[in-house]
Amino acid sequence: MIQVVPFLVCLLVALSGFAQKTKTPPNIILILADDLGWSELGCYGNRNDGPRFNETPNLDRLAANGMRFTQAYATAPVCTPTRIALMTGQHPARVGITDYLDAKDEKFLSPDYVTINEQLKKAGYHSGLIGKWHLTGDYKKKKGEPAKHGWDEVICSETGYIANGDYVHPYFFMPDVQARTEGEYLTDRLNQEAVDFINRNQKRPFFLYLSHYAVHTKLAGKPEDVAKYRQKAGVDTKQNNPELAAMLERIDDGVGKIIATLTELGLKDNTLILFTSDNGGELNVTSNAPLRGGKSELFEGGIREPLIVSWPGVIPTGAVSTQVVNTLDIYPTLLELASIKPAKDQPVDGISIVSVLKGSSAPFSRTLYWHYPLPKPHFLGGRSAGAIRIGDLKLIDYFDNGQIQLFNLAEDPGEQMDLSEKLPAQRTQLVAQLREWRRKTAVDFSATTNSPVKP
Repeated sequence: MIQVVPFLVCLLVALSGFAQKTKTPPNIILILADDLGWSELGCYGNRNDGPRFNETPNLDRLAANGMRFTQAYATAPVCTPTRIALMTGQHPARVGITDYLDAKDEKFLSPDYVTINEQLKKAGYHSGLIGKWHLTGDYKKKKGEPAKHGWDEVICSETGYIANGDYVHPYFFMPDVQARTEGEYLTDRLNQEAVDFINRNQKRPFFLYLSHYAVHTKLAGKPEDVAKYRQKAGVDTKQNNPELAAMLERIDDGVGKIIATLTELGLKDNTLILFTSDNGGELNVTSNAPLRGGKSELFEGGIREPLIVSWPGVIPTGAVSTQVVNTLDIYPTLLELASIKPAKDQPVDGISIVSVLKGSSAPFSRTLYWHYPLPKPHFLGGRSAGAIRIGDLKLIDYFDNGQIQLFNLAEDPGEQMDLSEKLPAQRTQLVAQLREWRRKTAVDFSATTNSPVKP
């Protein structure tokens, strides 16, 4: 009996530790890249037909230590609506913002919406936004600026429009930001701010949204990084862009610094890290091959994204999930992890994927919708359209000329074989379902200059 007591004590201590680990909500770090195509990261096969050009060792390691999704989607083929989905858990069609916001746009994300940081505050999270927001609308009126959305800290976020890119201090879209180093590079600054945020808040639960302005065009890597990539084999072919590779390396470097900081502070095992992007890569500067198309298009190249999620000890190591997921799912997933219920008057369109992350759920079938109405073609070539995916079938419904395209993504991920004439029954069913969803969900604010407000 005397020998049994120490064993029981050890067992109770171990069980107590396990219970603590499973019940304590994790710190959350959400890292969002801008315009990063599905196949740019090493762990996503960059590139598929030869030696890898881009160098992303830290993101590859994050994937190796967590879960990598192969069928993750942005909610839209352009920036703002995907960020709407991320912040509200609602489809941008329901919110009424389905295209990117211009510099003097009358639309903005109304502070009436309960954003994810405001939800997490209910569970005691301290929140910080570092970097791109792009939900403000008119930057002089500031009706949708992040300060009105309950962030505890807003750091290096734009107060002016940044459509054409700006990556070296002084930043014209953030005139109040002072440089810390001579020739400061924006992505490095955001990474350092993220490390500082973690250090400042290490003793309390935190939610950090690190939203990079890179790799969005115009491309401008650090000269020393660009010079390195210009020496690599295969440089300047379609997907081997030295400027883009250099900008991506800065993002990857920041991921490494964040993980090193978490490890040093003993926070790594209780921190959930998510990495994804807002839409596909621009075809002017890269290729999303083997996927078709790019930013502004509803082909896979415009909407399929890398998604990596890591939480040591909870998410299986080295897992690869074929589950179809969407940006919309991040909001309800984080709510479930923090044991927070959605706001009663704000419907959530995504679904929690906690069971998938924990490896306890096999991939399940679901339906995804996209809504991208345009008064004229996007300057990158995208057309006014909507889309639906059910199982492996995906249908695109063009609003400009009534064209319908139907693809089987399992057999044809590059969307080269239009099956709309060969599969008339499926075409009819998907068109009807998409249009019915659009009738019930999409809000048309074209007749008013007022920004949408929460219904």
